[in-house]
Amino acid sequence: MVKINTCIFISGKGTNLKKLILNSNKYNFPIKIKLIVCSNKKAEGLKLAKKWSIPFLIFQDNQNLTEKKILVKLKNYKIDLILLAGYMRILSKRFILSFGKSIINIHPSLLPKFKGLNTFEKVLNRKERKTGCTVHFVTEKLDEGKIILKKFFYIEKNDNVASLKKKTQNLEYNAFSEAIIKLTR
Repeated sequence: MVKINTCIFISGKGTNLKKLILNSNKYNFPIKIKLIVCSNKKAEGLKLAKKWSIPFLIFQDNQNLTEKKILVKLKNYKIDLILLAGYMRILSKRFILSFGKSIINIHPSLLPKFKGLNTFEKVLNRKERKTGCTVHFVTEKLDEGKIILKKFFYIEKNDNVASLKKKTQNLEYNAFSEAIIKLTR
């Protein structure tokens, strides 16, 4: 099976990254993780990159210079797909257009509701009955790209920010992989 050369962008613990690495090691999973880009030198997810010997790039400087360096690395590694897995920065329009291939994000709400940050607080403040996650293509507009897949659960009376986050993350672990499979069929 020919796999898609993929780069994963992270900023934190790498919980989605771990599931993607495990799946990518399966023969019939359609991606090969060739590079990890991280915006936080203290991110737990970097331990996963080291554990599985995946090359990684850490940056925290000027966005324009950084994006140029990242684009060079993406070209060097022949990357055809970027997955944003807990990546806490907004890519510039220039970067998105310069990459020119698919960039996919996972967002912890049922888009188009609750774009951006603090989604769990927003969900609770609006007294929503259900929430979940959305996998979508990245465009120049924040959390507005074409939706690939959504997963949801019903909110219980005793749910709070922490419980919503945990339930949503549990959905995300499978949703990202399901969306990748759906796209490559």
